[in-house]
Amino acid sequence: MAEVKTYEQKPRAMKPMRGRGMPVPKGAIKKGTLPRLLKLVWQHYKWQMIVVCICILLNACGTLVSSLFVKTLTDNIIAEGVRQGYSSVKAELIGLIIAMVIAYGIVILAGFFWHRIMATVTQGMLYHLRKDMFKKMQTLPIKYFDTHAHGEIMSTYTNDTDATRQLIGQSLPTLLSSSMTLIVSVVFMLSFSLWLFLVVVVCTFAMTFVVKKIGGSSAKYMVAQQRSLAEEEGFVEEMIKGQKVVKVFTHEEQAKADFDTRNEKLFQDSSRAHIFGNILGPILGNIGNFAYVLLAIIGGLLYTFEVPNIALSSIFTGIQVLSIGTILSFLGMSRNFTMTINQMSQQISMIAMGLAGASRVFTLMDEEPEQDDGYVTLVNAKKDENGNLVETEERTGLWAWKHFHKADGTTTYTELRGDIVMEGVDFGYVPEKQVLSDVSLYAKPGQKIAFVGATGAGKTTITNLINRFYDIADGKIRYDGININKIRKSDLRRSLGIVLQDVNLFTGTVMDNIRYGRLDATDEECIAAAKLANADDFICRLPDGYQTMLKNNGANLSQGQRQLLSIARAAVADAPAMILDEATSSIDTRTEALVNDGMDKLMHGRTVFVIAHRLSTVRNSDAIMVLDHGRIIERGTHEQLLEQKGTYYQLYTGVFELE
Repeated sequence: MAEVKTYEQKPRAMKPMRGRGMPVPKGAIKKGTLPRLLKLVWQHYKWQMIVVCICILLNACGTLVSSLFVKTLTDNIIAEGVRQGYSSVKAELIGLIIAMVIAYGIVILAGFFWHRIMATVTQGMLYHLRKDMFKKMQTLPIKYFDTHAHGEIMSTYTNDTDATRQLIGQSLPTLLSSSMTLIVSVVFMLSFSLWLFLVVVVCTFAMTFVVKKIGGSSAKYMVAQQRSLAEEEGFVEEMIKGQKVVKVFTHEEQAKADFDTRNEKLFQDSSRAHIFGNILGPILGNIGNFAYVLLAIIGGLLYTFEVPNIALSSIFTGIQVLSIGTILSFLGMSRNFTMTINQMSQQISMIAMGLAGASRVFTLMDEEPEQDDGYVTLVNAKKDENGNLVETEERTGLWAWKHFHKADGTTTYTELRGDIVMEGVDFGYVPEKQVLSDVSLYAKPGQKIAFVGATGAGKTTITNLINRFYDIADGKIRYDGININKIRKSDLRRSLGIVLQDVNLFTGTVMDNIRYGRLDATDEECIAAAKLANADDFICRLPDGYQTMLKNNGANLSQGQRQLLSIARAAVADAPAMILDEATSSIDTRTEALVNDGMDKLMHGRTVFVIAHRLSTVRNSDAIMVLDHGRIIERGTHEQLLEQKGTYYQLYTGVFELE
């Protein structure tokens, strides 16, 4: 019988746990989102964006050149042709037509290259954003996924990136093009007539007021729409995963009611956003029409009464009376000016939605990654002629902790044996609630340690701390005599094999899923692991054996078969320490016998932590820890605990039942 070490339970002062910063509120746009997005675009597509800006400038100038042509055509050709005959202006007319063809040709080519390049830039930016998001997601701690709905995370990859695509590919180029058009229009209008330009300024103030009031409301509800959409998708994803439970408990009507609530919220936000967005265009269009008529009337009066025209061009030509050509050209430019403002206003809601999407993308990318200050690494080792451990590149089956000592610059190697000790561990998932209090235990190499207790007693939490999915608030956890805070997390987890109650299988072949435990494992090693786990028999009966494709988390397999694959995956990893978390709680008795046999083979010679509700599965453990409200209240072998006739005895004999 293995020796069981006991620890005196002593009261201890609780240390306060460090809190985390407050997250950005849902739906809020992070400060600096637009500059950051533009910086990313510039970083990846600098020369493409330079070409796009040049093309947009050419397009803006070329679009307004038609107004200059109207002035030249009216004043220099038509008026002169009426007075002197059209033969006298024939050459000038031909030159004007050629200039118009060239100008519009440049506009067409600039627009073609602009849109073609932006298509590449837009899709390329989505590629980089998704790549960066997924890369960042792999660095996030388990806590992030425990506290965020998976559907909302998926919405970031779909809806938010799509909104960002529209922002980069449509809204920002349109905004840039419109801005350049407005600037060029202002310069041209000032060069034509100050009096008429003042009329345009007054109408512009009116349009700006409307845009601020109506466009601001549209932008606000567009941001709310992104938030509501993410919440609805999170709910739908949850319902899809739990559809069997919904049907078993005839929860369909309540599920529909819950969905309708979220769908109604999305409907209201979307409707308001698009109502404000849709009425904005007609209102601005009518203001533009009013400005057009007003300019025509005022221009006609200035021409009729021969009011001296003040303009930038007067500096070179002198003050002259407003001409018919100038009035017609100005009307064309004013129409273009008001249409451009209208076009910009239509992008406000899309820009707000795009910025909200980009903000959510950046929120994910700015999440604090899992901290890892460990410097002790796991390496392949072998023993030299003196019996000392030395590092080697080849896989020997012997592992060692490589420990660099900063104090004296030396490096030592400690054999990986699976000796795990917890001393006075305190922990809480949130600072306000402590889950574990003063937990102390040890597991010698090759020992099987079992945890029993009611749900919420802290059994799984202990295994989460051994893996460093969470860091303890106080105390020590040592692995082969090394504080696990000093061990690099990836190496620590590589030394631990895990079989969970909820099995996750990935899209791919059966062989691929077994090899997930160790990617460099050969087919022969995977098959040997399957045989060890008693999975080879059912695998060979599958349509394509080990090459059978699994989809939807292995939905075509039974729960027991999926669990056997999970054990095979852990077996091929060949870790010296194992964690078995309720591995047999959801399978039938016959399959449980196969699973238990496979686990017994897997556990042989390894340090094992077992969490089980079925006390029959822990009888042969070297030590059993009985937990209650985060404290170990009893410990010992099965026989020792029965002799004590305490909580374990009452659980085993059925006086109490595990909840």
